[in-house]
Amino acid sequence: MVRKFDVEMPKSLTEIVAARLRQAIIDGEFALGELISEESLAASFGVSRTPVRDALTLLQHTGLVQIRPKRGSFVYSPNEDDVREICDFRIILEMQALRRAHAVDRSATAQALQALYADMQAAAHDNDAVRYGRLDLQFHEAFFAHADNRYLAEAYGLVTGKIGALRTGMSQQFSNAREVSLAEHRSVIDLFTQGDFDGLQSLLAEHIGRTLDAFRLASTSGQLGSHHAALAAKARRPLRVAD
Repeated sequence: MVRKFDVEMPKSLTEIVAARLRQAIIDGEFALGELISEESLAASFGVSRTPVRDALTLLQHTGLVQIRPKRGSFVYSPNEDDVREICDFRIILEMQALRRAHAVDRSATAQALQALYADMQAAAHDNDAVRYGRLDLQFHEAFFAHADNRYLAEAYGLVTGKIGALRTGMSQQFSNAREVSLAEHRSVIDLFTQGDFDGLQSLLAEHIGRTLDAFRLASTSGQLGSHHAALAAKARRPLRVAD
């Protein structure tokens, strides 16, 4: 009998660049709709333009980057319909993931959510918007990590980059509602532990629906671009493949 071993293959340079660029976009180092310079990225990473170009193509497949012929590559720039569809998609998938996680291992899932919630409280106390945003995303990803269904996780992975970039792009609106956000995440844990899926359905619809409300507010007030651009300028730092 031949033993089988799981061996993690090393990532290619293209994958490393794509992962680092993806996180930079999510963290606000690039503004929504910003033109991405292949030449500048190649210089920052210390690589040729080929892996940068291939990385941008990879990110285009997830919708986080938009490549426009003869114009260049741009960071994802959503409209209201796009945000609404993402919210609907999230509610459907997250509810199913929570049901599965509850059936598979309610205790382990609740413990993971509680640990992330505690970290979110600390980030909110420190007024660390970037860290809070990362933890918020991880909190929702934990539903899928414990659902024991790779197809659910892969489906959710199609929009996680956009979710993160949107949250950072509207950080002013979200920071104004940080206490509400924390309270709702606490309620998610409580309702999940109780197995109250009707309550979770209503809560998630309201919680996730705030993204659309925040987008409308940011768009009409002109803060979606201006605030995000200021945050991006402050956060921008040299990109390296080792980051």
